[in-house]
Amino acid sequence: MKKLVLTGNVAKEAAIKYVKAAPLGYVFQIGEPKRKDIQNDKFHAQIGDIAKHCEFMGEKWGIEDWKRLLVDAFAKAMVEAGTPLRRGGRVVPSLDGGGVVQLGIQTRDFRVKEAAEFIEYLYAWGAHKGVVWSDETERKAT
Repeated sequence: MKKLVLTGNVAKEAAIKYVKAAPLGYVFQIGEPKRKDIQNDKFHAQIGDIAKHCEFMGEKWGIEDWKRLLVDAFAKAMVEAGTPLRRGGRVVPSLDGGGVVQLGIQTRDFRVKEAAEFIEYLYAWGAHKGVVWSDETERKAT
């Protein structure tokens, strides 16, 4: 499988060449790049700091719980800003009817731009809540 990053006209010409040479039935896919590992590391460090410093409903929550809460809040903020995420989340009843389940939005599907916006959202949210960012969070670049 060929994978090209369109960094300029030479890469674009190479992509055209591969498409023209491909047999019928082959699949060509183009899209925005997924988030970078450094972005993933950054927002996970931020969420870790938030989990250390913040409470929700009067108690401390784990990193995974905070991640779900923050991604949901981020998705709503993006809708309000007029730039909704490509995939919408939703909450549905559990199969047994005894609760609810959040479906949809996963950070692993964020594109580079979405991950950068999530990082900025977390900084703003954390600043509003008085989060003290750790050295680890500050070292990781966006």
